[in-house]
Amino acid sequence: GGPPGAHCSSCDLKENLWLCLTCGSLGCGRSQYGGTGGNGHGLEHWRNTQHPVSVKVGTITPEGTADAYCYACDDSRVDPELAVHLKNVGIDVLTQTKTEKSMTELQIEQNLKFDFSMTGEDGKLFQPVFGPGLTGLQNLGNSCYMASVLQAIFTLPSFKSYYGATSSNTTTEHAVVCAVALPADCLECQMRKIADGLCSGRYSKPSALNTTQNDNNAEDTVRFQDGLRPASFKALVGKGHAEFATMRQQDAEEFLEHLLASLRSANQGAPTDVFRFGIEGRLKCNECGKVRYRVDEHDSIGVPIPAKELKPAGEGTKAEYESVQLTDCLGTVAGEEALEYLCPSCDKKVIAVKRTRFATFPDIFVVHAKKFQLVNWVPHKLDVPVLLPNDDTITLDKYLGTGIQPDEVVLPDDKPAPSSLPEFDADAMAQLSSMGFPEIRCKRALLATGNSNAAVAMEWLFLHMEDPDIDDPLPGGGAPTASQPNPEQVAMIVDMGFTPAQAKKALRESKGNPEQAVEWLFSHPDDAGDTEEVAPTTNATPSQPKVGGTSVLPAKYRLKAFISHKGPSVHSGHYVAHIHTENEGWVLYNDEKVVRADSESVAALKPLAYLYIFEKV
Repeated sequence: GGPPGAHCSSCDLKENLWLCLTCGSLGCGRSQYGGTGGNGHGLEHWRNTQHPVSVKVGTITPEGTADAYCYACDDSRVDPELAVHLKNVGIDVLTQTKTEKSMTELQIEQNLKFDFSMTGEDGKLFQPVFGPGLTGLQNLGNSCYMASVLQAIFTLPSFKSYYGATSSNTTTEHAVVCAVALPADCLECQMRKIADGLCSGRYSKPSALNTTQNDNNAEDTVRFQDGLRPASFKALVGKGHAEFATMRQQDAEEFLEHLLASLRSANQGAPTDVFRFGIEGRLKCNECGKVRYRVDEHDSIGVPIPAKELKPAGEGTKAEYESVQLTDCLGTVAGEEALEYLCPSCDKKVIAVKRTRFATFPDIFVVHAKKFQLVNWVPHKLDVPVLLPNDDTITLDKYLGTGIQPDEVVLPDDKPAPSSLPEFDADAMAQLSSMGFPEIRCKRALLATGNSNAAVAMEWLFLHMEDPDIDDPLPGGGAPTASQPNPEQVAMIVDMGFTPAQAKKALRESKGNPEQAVEWLFSHPDDAGDTEEVAPTTNATPSQPKVGGTSVLPAKYRLKAFISHKGPSVHSGHYVAHIHTENEGWVLYNDEKVVRADSESVAALKPLAYLYIFEKV
């Protein structure tokens, strides 16, 4: 480092000092995103004198290395003659000790941090904000996925009004009529408690204990709030669930879906209706021209994000990827795809065209940015920048489906797959049935013994009465087949972030091999999945939807919130939420820390978000 007491020649800063190799002037550097303070007096010295190269004093080592920066090139440089150049301005490298992190070390440290920076581009800590709707949630141990989702949904009017955040009377009324013995066992009690805590503002106060000091400026100290501790809510909403009942980190998108499903099963679906919308799938045979329509209800849409690597990962650095437009990704989902299809009208395999559109549009549109790459059969998250339009609005009008048209002919229902079971011997079946054995057991016994001799089959039955699968459907007679994949394999792939339709198609394409199915999915990110086993044909038109949402245009949305994630997998790392508020603009909710976010940090984090929450305008 520099001599004791050394400071910038133009201010009092004693760290992040840069020494001019031309004249020896000492000036502070520019403030760096992440908390390294500075007023840019070193840059000002270059502008005044045109002396191009400076060295960061705290990084000088006895070996003659240090951070060197050329202002003329506006880039870092390596000075092989640094010891000589420093001697010219009166510094002997042999007497120096490295006291500060180099720029590379700072960058690596920032990249490896799973927590999000709480400082702006000026190097100062973000300022806490307090008041209604600005209450933090304590991290209970890997509970940030839950906190970010709760903050996002309780900024929505439907949740605030339903759970009494706009009036304390309704919460009191529910407590009077609640039939559950313990409030800790009542989901509505817990949701109302969360709503009151987050929205009332009563708990949004500075804490005497929760303070943070800027590492580079002792005077830059802020007081955060203590935050609510939603332990009872977490215990109840996760009760009985294999993952959400644990203390492990979870996927925020999966938790949102789980929470919505839990509320609906508890007869509290009204506030969740804002998420509902219909996706229209249209299948057209290229030979007979007949069509089939299907409308499925969704709460969010998963958008595969293509990854094109610009710069591979290095030691301590992450890979860099080409940015993509969110509107382009949505257009890919709402597109057309040719696929092989067993047409029930043509009674043969044909090429059909599958088209996906919106049947209805929701009030709140949740987009799940799916950025994954398979590494050793494990999905890893990729930091692919997703760009939104400058005004944060998207319009979906052109993706509205048509429903069945007057000149279209509907495909008949698919023919059931032929059974691979033999025709069972009628006499043997009659003998076994007369002895009181159920039909399924009679068939299983005959199948196991050659399907001819009732006595041998009966003997087999007596030996296998306790078999756990004795009453299960027979293979080839309703068990999973190539067109009906194994439900456990489907569930496993769905847990990795894919839809059931995608999982079923991938398993069909890979002949039931789950590892090859996952590989197929990552190589076909735009494929929305199976439509062959479609539900009964619906002739619903956009003006008569049978699902939530509306087909009334325009379908224009503005970004209300986004949930970001840092870490190699959605099941590790850290989640935060950014929410656009009426009074404070963009606010960052990082567990119990609730701060006003500057435009630069929002612009930097928005492209890397995991969930985007749009509000209809």
